Amino acid sequence: MKLTVVGAGSMGAQIAQQAALHGIEVALHDKDGTQLQRALESNRGHLARRVEKGKLSKQEAEAAVNRVHATTDLGEATDRAAFVIEAVFEDLELKRSIFRELDEVTRADAVLASNSSTMGISKISDVTRRPDRCLNMHFFYPVLVMDLVEIVRGPLTSDETVERATVLAREMARTPVLLNKEIDGFIVNRILHAATQEAYRLLDAGVASFQDIDTAVEKGLNWPMGPFRLGDFSGLDVTYNARLHMYRVTGDERYKPSPQLEAKVRAGKLGRKTGEGWYTY
Repeated sequence: MKLTVVGAGSMGAQIAQQAALHGIEVALHDKDGTQLQRALESNRGHLARRVEKGKLSKQEAEAAVNRVHATTDLGEATDRAAFVIEAVFEDLELKRSIFRELDEVTRADAVLASNSSTMGISKISDVTRRPDRCLNMHFFYPVLVMDLVEIVRGPLTSDETVERATVLAREMARTPVLLNKEIDGFIVNRILHAATQEAYRLLDAGVASFQDIDTAVEKGLNWPMGPFRLGDFSGLDVTYNARLHMYRVTGDERYKPSPQLEAKVRAGKLGRKTGEGWYTY
């Protein structure tokens, strides 16, 4: 089977590489050729570290890298693809435009999946002629480490499409969970959002420092990372945009992003990827 991944950012690049590690031929598409090269170099670095640690042979790593074929041509990327995963950033109109184009260039029986962590597929798939073959397939970052995939059925998604997504997740050595109903935030982000929003409320109210809140959560709840350290790891812009989306969709003040989080994003202090967020790296 050939898989196409659209979007060569951190998520898309690692989705492609995870599939390639398990014998799947992947076309990785992005309109930006420079971004594609960055994605390939990043993946090579990840696999090289596994080789250094003895977790992967040099030959296995080279074969996995060579299974990812990068291209700026969407028609070339989707040629003969049985499954497409869209992994661009969380912008509804952008995703809808990509699905509209994918519907034109992919074969009629191809499944179109969105990696969106916040937007149900029904908000995207209505621009296609195949809503029954569309669904969410939400991976977690870093995909090369995180085991879970949330598969979210839309109101028109067929059982066959769900089964094909489930099979693909398992072929990629990832554990799928199925949501039978669309709900904003899905499972993990809804639970995580509730906890992290409370952490931000404590910070905004001056109850404790972000460092002490992280320590309390890490030591008291046995989380590997507290909410602020986790935000830095994931990207504070990702956290902020997910919160903002939930707030706009629900109108519920409980989902409104923290003013201190918004200030970090506006200042470009997005966490590890920029060298500074809540912590300095």
